[in-house]
Amino acid sequence: MMIEAVNYSLALITVGFGLCGLVMPRFTVNALDLQTTESTMGLSEMRASAGGLFVALGLFCIVSGQPWAFAALGIAYAGAAIGRMTSIVLDNPPMPKALIWFLFESLPAAWLIWQNY
Repeated sequence: MMIEAVNYSLALITVGFGLCGLVMPRFTVNALDLQTTESTMGLSEMRASAGGLFVALGLFCIVSGQPWAFAALGIAYAGAAIGRMTSIVLDNPPMPKALIWFLFESLPAAWLIWQNY
């Protein structure tokens, strides 16, 4: 029962963060220290990649309730954590912000994969 509660909580958090990217892309851009240009393509990308993608994935986990779906969510978080760590090593992003995001990505990844795969 605890595994399911944590799984669903992580899926809901994913939906919540996705909704921020989807409906509040300017807020999300600022929260992530990103910059926009004269083009609105950055906002479009935020709505798609940090918004709709995570809303859909989180909702699919909630609706299906299948362990393999939660494992797939964990794999998505693992991919983000790998990208974040690569950036920490190569890009020297602002710390501790990058490290906090890495923990937010790697800990759910570890849980979701370990408990559902």
